[in-house]
Amino acid sequence: MLFGSYDLRTMLLRLPIVFLAITVHECAHGYVAYLLGDRTAKMYGRLTLNPLHHMDIMGVLCMVLFGFGWAKPVPVNPQYFKNPKGGMSLVGLAGPLSNFLMAAIFSVLYGLLARFFPTSESFVVEFFSNLLAVGIMLNIGLGIFNLIPIPPLDGSKILAYFLPNRWYYKLMEYERYAMPVLILLLFLGILDRPLTFLQTHVFAVFWKLILLVAGI
Repeated sequence: MLFGSYDLRTMLLRLPIVFLAITVHECAHGYVAYLLGDRTAKMYGRLTLNPLHHMDIMGVLCMVLFGFGWAKPVPVNPQYFKNPKGGMSLVGLAGPLSNFLMAAIFSVLYGLLARFFPTSESFVVEFFSNLLAVGIMLNIGLGIFNLIPIPPLDGSKILAYFLPNRWYYKLMEYERYAMPVLILLLFLGILDRPLTFLQTHVFAVFWKLILLVAGI
């Protein structure tokens, strides 16, 4: 299933994982901002595990169809940070890191299933194996996609920390144009090859974790 085709069953399995992934991703942004002194996300009710508070319909659709997507951005006010650019980079990094952490947790659970039920034909074991496999790949995909350094994705906030202020403000000028272009590139399949290339190589790291836990 880890290398299976994206059929209807896979898309249905993606739904609960999508809701979990985007919820944890956005909560991670809001919680790090909260730790750095910004209570904006908390005031707007975004420090919640209710996925309905974080859903972006187009982003969820892209995640279900393509395995890459986004959620409704958590409101953050960098004026509350002692170092606004540094704070925003940490807030931006928190989202993708939360997805890679979830991918690691799912990998451990997948490895445990392989270790203790190596030849099981149980429907329950097969269902959870498939669910965990989808969870691994989808969280890797979400983490990688959001690290693209184009506004408003998280990668742009990380990149901004290393840019001079004048370059940073120039980058932000194009934020409103970037997302429609990204959506178009996704639907046209232009990003499929580079994103799949990165996803495959990052997955190789988690595959080693699965083999380690499985005792193979």
